[in-house]
Amino acid sequence: MVNCYKMPLPSSLIFLYSIAMKKFPDVIPVFPLSGVIYFPKTNLPLNIFEQRYLDLVNDAFNKDKLMGMVQSKKENNAVYDIGCLGKISDYQKSKDGRVLINLTGISRFKILREVSSKKLYREFKVDYQNFSEDVENSNDDIDANSLMGKAKTFFKKNGLLLNWVEFEKLDQTQRINTLAMIAPVSNEEKQKLLEAVSIQNKVTTLDSIISFYLYETGSNNQTIQ
Repeated sequence: MVNCYKMPLPSSLIFLYSIAMKKFPDVIPVFPLSGVIYFPKTNLPLNIFEQRYLDLVNDAFNKDKLMGMVQSKKENNAVYDIGCLGKISDYQKSKDGRVLINLTGISRFKILREVSSKKLYREFKVDYQNFSEDVENSNDDIDANSLMGKAKTFFKKNGLLLNWVEFEKLDQTQRINTLAMIAPVSNEEKQKLLEAVSIQNKVTTLDSIISFYLYETGSNNQTIQ
């Protein structure tokens, strides 16, 4: 049985965390994109060609290199409440006007409200306080052996190739976050993984999602005698 209770942070860590959080901007430009999530300490390559997002990326790159990503919803211009702040760690312009960037995740955030402006892209006031674990050291004591075994079976059944040798070189938090990012699951399930506050919550949630898909596949393949 998994214990998802999180011990309170020591006062010294709370102090260091609050200092780190103060460095993150309260108002950030946000790129809404359906079906895409990413996590702190993971990388997300993006090919930017739409003018409003070219403006967003160029403004962010020339300012502090920080921008947010959040999943868009199907209805209207709605977005989910939880996204991830990233830093542009690589920036290249192509001859045809596109911009290719790599976004490195820093911390998840909660959207408080949208900020009105005359810019083509959207900006939001955000808060990071629920995601202290994102800026702490990785916790490699989490038992994810069951999850990793199921993930290999799940990916194989879906015809997805992953270099497991290179994958195993990542630290445990990065492995779990990477699986959550690339797993072939629904947008709603991806968002559920993004909103899992602790790494243990994420392991439990992803294990449950993958187990459901494997069970469904197994049930559908059964032959009734």
